Amino acid sequence: MRVFAAALLTVLATAPAVAATHGPAAAQTSTEAQGLAAAPAAALDMETIMADPDWIGPPVEDAYWSVDGSQVYYSLKRDGSPVRDLWRVPANGGKPERLDPAAAAGADGGTPVFDRGRRHAAFVRHGDIFLRDLATGATVQVTRTAAKERDPRFSADGRLLTFRADNDWFAYALASGPVVKAADLEEKDDPKAKKPDDLADDQQSLFKTLRGLRTDEEAMKADADALAAADPGRAPKPFWLGKNVSIADTSLSPDGRWMLVVTQAKDADAGKIADLTHYVTDSGYAETEATRAYVGRNDPAPQTLRLLDLKTHAAFELDTATLPGIGEDPLADIRARTIAGLRKDGKGDRADALAAPKKRPVIVNGEYSPGMVWSEDGSEVAVQLRAIDNKDRWIATVDFDRHALVAQHRLTDKAWINWDGNDFGWLRDGRTLWYLSEESGYAQLYTKPLGGKAKALTSGRFEVGHPVLSPDGTRFYVRTNKVAPYSYDIYGVPATGGDLVRITHFQGLDDFSLSPDGSRLAVLHSAPYVPSQLAVVDVDGTAPRELTDTRKPAYAARDWIAPKIVEVPSRHGAGTIWAKFYGPADAAASASRPAVIFVHGAGYLQNVHLSYPAYFREQMFHNLLVQRGYVVLDMDYRASKGYGRDWRTAIYRRMGHPELDDLLDGKAWLVERQRVDPKRVGIYGGSYGGFMTLMALLRAPGEFAAGAALRPVTDWTSYNHEYTSNILNDPRLDPEAYTASSPIRYADALADPLLIEHGLIDDNVLASDSIRLYQRFIELHKKNFWMSLYPMERHGFVHADSWYDEYRRIDELFRDSLENRSR
Repeated sequence: MRVFAAALLTVLATAPAVAATHGPAAAQTSTEAQGLAAAPAAALDMETIMADPDWIGPPVEDAYWSVDGSQVYYSLKRDGSPVRDLWRVPANGGKPERLDPAAAAGADGGTPVFDRGRRHAAFVRHGDIFLRDLATGATVQVTRTAAKERDPRFSADGRLLTFRADNDWFAYALASGPVVKAADLEEKDDPKAKKPDDLADDQQSLFKTLRGLRTDEEAMKADADALAAADPGRAPKPFWLGKNVSIADTSLSPDGRWMLVVTQAKDADAGKIADLTHYVTDSGYAETEATRAYVGRNDPAPQTLRLLDLKTHAAFELDTATLPGIGEDPLADIRARTIAGLRKDGKGDRADALAAPKKRPVIVNGEYSPGMVWSEDGSEVAVQLRAIDNKDRWIATVDFDRHALVAQHRLTDKAWINWDGNDFGWLRDGRTLWYLSEESGYAQLYTKPLGGKAKALTSGRFEVGHPVLSPDGTRFYVRTNKVAPYSYDIYGVPATGGDLVRITHFQGLDDFSLSPDGSRLAVLHSAPYVPSQLAVVDVDGTAPRELTDTRKPAYAARDWIAPKIVEVPSRHGAGTIWAKFYGPADAAASASRPAVIFVHGAGYLQNVHLSYPAYFREQMFHNLLVQRGYVVLDMDYRASKGYGRDWRTAIYRRMGHPELDDLLDGKAWLVERQRVDPKRVGIYGGSYGGFMTLMALLRAPGEFAAGAALRPVTDWTSYNHEYTSNILNDPRLDPEAYTASSPIRYADALADPLLIEHGLIDDNVLASDSIRLYQRFIELHKKNFWMSLYPMERHGFVHADSWYDEYRRIDELFRDSLENRSR
């Protein structure tokens, strides 16, 4: 199954691990109810909701089908431990079974792959490759190594199984074996390569004996090459890639004929690396840890793509100069303005360093999607490349005769290309590409025959993601929010085009996997108070079967407040801002009341949905606040995921500005529609939510009675390159964007109570961010600001004591500033 949260974005959100034991039963499925059956329960308290989440119950993780499609495997976190146990449940329903180590050693592993004739299947179990004969059920262990093998694939004729370990590829002939290395890649110069030498040439011309020796040497080499070419059992000759390069990625054609190798400079300067200090250690001494460079300190290393012909042992560099727009400068206006300012200030050397390259450097876009994908028969390969400035994404194929890239699709954006939604691949004919693209304004699915015109398979003001092609190649299954931005389900669409048809009705669809025969879907789904559970449904939407319920009884018995999804009108031209509202059942309360606005993290993350939230603790905290007379609003402000390209890129070069407009519109809605006292509205959030809390207090002083900023970015020049440069460009090139977007630049406006909380070993948003802002407040003689530091926490807190202390302080801040504030 797919993991829907991109790693880069997930680390900007608070996404703590969930833990519990497994108690199989009929799972709660009514997402429309958005809550559980009422039962008497004690009032919520901080100790309970911030306790180790073992008491809740674990989400079902990493579900996959058995090779024969009769069982579904999945993982559950063990109670009181980070260990994940492997479980198995019959796909037709039955009692789930936890596999002990002996049983796990014999289980099917990973998602199986099949040869074209469906005679054999291959899968990865515990880092080794296994091969199964589907007629007899006999299973052969192909590898037994300490390396972690992965990515098995059959050749079109089913005779060859290829797989990889790190950047090395191997092939296994089903009829005879053994496992052989497909290519020997060396990050070195060829030790036998002869460099041009005038003196050596002169010696050859003078001495017949030397000429004879060279002729003999060349004959021996030619004979060895001929013998090696005729004997597939010999180890491959090395490809000498050069001592100045390192291998970033590789991809082997299914037939073992071609290999693509992505390289970059070995000595690429990553810039100065920031350190953090561990104060509480086993040794008793303070210890330092290297983390990352700051944005703009050095760009990511440009990458080069090489094509290796393993049959003729020849290598070719694939030039990116043919990619459309590769020579353009999308930042020309900003560049010209900044360079002119530097020259005016007499900083000519810095101005010269900002000159635009003649050909923009690129990387193979393999971090958030497959970077290189072969057709089933191995006759075609598609590569996705991304400009380092992230304004362009190309999909290109390779002309093997000309050893050249052929551009098939260009996606360009004046802001930045989305990190998510870059999936692509081939239809079963091996001559038609499919891909996701935001070119219409929303992520949609397209097909394009080589040399032909693209065709949109889906269209509309909704997002399509994570396409899965049926085994027979006739149909795609996708996850989409077609019904409403907050409601996700599986839909099907013909690969040749046609209606997009809804299959499931969970509304909180988290993940799915297609059965080996293409007849059923294993679905992970959840609800606001139900962690992800496993169900199986036929591909026509019939015969849904719930297979798990992992919630603990004490948690399931509670009467939780169902979040109400509401539409907040924008007064700033943004249309509708979707939000979750937590309030009492008695909506007609007459007295004015306090309110809290929660701001989710990551920026590009969706928290207004019908699934179990990453912020499950915060959701319980919101229940506690309502219990005490508050109302809470949780908004998908601009830049949030799920609402299309324009919503995502509204923050380009001005982070914290449109989002603040949306939060202020949320406050106005609370005052006008929910009887909220405008003088008693608090705000809090973590990571990007912490950043926005700071922007709210510093750019709109007096609007919020108090704010709690958890692990906030305070100065974007100290955050990482990959995330920040896409939104604000390079700080040397576009300093205006960083000045406008960094809370530290507005520190002199602090007037309202502010609590800052940060983990000291946070290696994502470094604690120095908060400490630098704290020092700024000191120098400005500000009052009513506090900071709490957590010596053993990183970005996402994991210790219950820290969670309790963190939220106890937030609760006290709101009590003092919202409940006890004179009206």
